[in-house]
Amino acid sequence: MANTMQFDLVSPERSLASLQASAVQIPGADGDMTAMPDHAPTITTLRPGILKVEAPEGTSEYLVTGGFAQINGDALSVLAEKAIPVDEVTRTHLDELIAEARALHEAAKENGEQTIVDEAAKLLADMEALGTHMSL
Repeated sequence: MANTMQFDLVSPERSLASLQASAVQIPGADGDMTAMPDHAPTITTLRPGILKVEAPEGTSEYLVTGGFAQINGDALSVLAEKAIPVDEVTRTHLDELIAEARALHEAAKENGEQTIVDEAAKLLADMEALGTHMSL
């Protein structure tokens, strides 16, 4: 069993990480999960949250707003809708994300599609919880 696996994190704006990791905590849509070397092959969607990478060089954290993660035994690739290193996140960033989520929620309510309204409400709640979690 290898001690590390290849980890790649990309968003439409940029590539944020490409390194060997010993564990990656993922905010999965169906719950948090930790991927480690030799993990069973999995594809999952992401919910807004903190993605935490443990590597031989240290730990790094990224705020992600959604996307997908593909895990296999020796690699993990994350394609994030938006991703920002936690140490770069400001209250302004978070306020913008919350405003976007609030606008999506209002638009969904106007259209009257209950499933979309529920999903938008969940997104808004997740974004607001991120601020509390990050003490912003």
